Amino acid sequence: MTQKRLGKEAMKVLKETSRTFYIPITLLKRELKLTVGSAYLCMRAIDEIEDHEEMAPEIKADLLRQTRDLLMSENTFDKQAYETMVQPYEDDLPEVTLRLGDWLEVCPEGIKRSVRNYTAEMAGGMADWVEKDWEIHTKEDLDDYTYYVAGLVGVMLSDIWKWYDNTETDYDLAIGFGRGLQAVNILRNQHEDYAERGVRFIPDDWTREDVFAYADENLAKADAYLEDIETRNIRLFCKIPLGLAKSTLKTMLKGHEKMTRTEVETLVEKIKEEE
Repeated sequence: MTQKRLGKEAMKVLKETSRTFYIPITLLKRELKLTVGSAYLCMRAIDEIEDHEEMAPEIKADLLRQTRDLLMSENTFDKQAYETMVQPYEDDLPEVTLRLGDWLEVCPEGIKRSVRNYTAEMAGGMADWVEKDWEIHTKEDLDDYTYYVAGLVGVMLSDIWKWYDNTETDYDLAIGFGRGLQAVNILRNQHEDYAERGVRFIPDDWTREDVFAYADENLAKADAYLEDIETRNIRLFCKIPLGLAKSTLKTMLKGHEKMTRTEVETLVEKIKEEE
């Protein structure tokens, strides 16, 4: 399959798998669009393993660690070995997971090792949390969990910005950016996560208001993160998920579960006009 065709398929799968990031990724210039798109798909591929509602925990942890080891290899990613590993579960896992090797092929050589390393670190951390049954008792637990499932996305993006045009950003603020977005997801899906998975991603002595405060604190770091970015293309990419997260918090504080499609579209257009 040609790189051009593979790139088109990557964007197609991206549209099917991401509500938050598809729009800002499509607004990036071509090289950056393919890079961020492929990197996002790599992390989404392993996220789908961790999130699988029916797969046994020991199988999930094993798949995640095997994936980590393949990604960490000093050699080229062994696409055939990965496909052999997931083949017994091809009826259970989504396309984005089964085609991890394809998404790495789309990623430019100059940044591919970084994407592999961060995705590997995420896979290892997720495997640990699968084995812990996502039991979060303290703020330290929450920080650890949100680092692996979201903070690493921020750090990886910072590496991509540096590679693309030498944009320097603060890695601690990048982690905060990811944590803030994840905290909004936790609030939005709190009842569903508990009802369907029996999981509560909230420290033992915390109220829902404490999670709102945690989200606000980390989204403030996202604001600070943006101050270092001068490239309009990259700023716009970051401002859209940040704006959506802040607006979702306001929506939930008013007693609604999520923003309407019209509200999302209006906000995105407003951010594009302002930038």
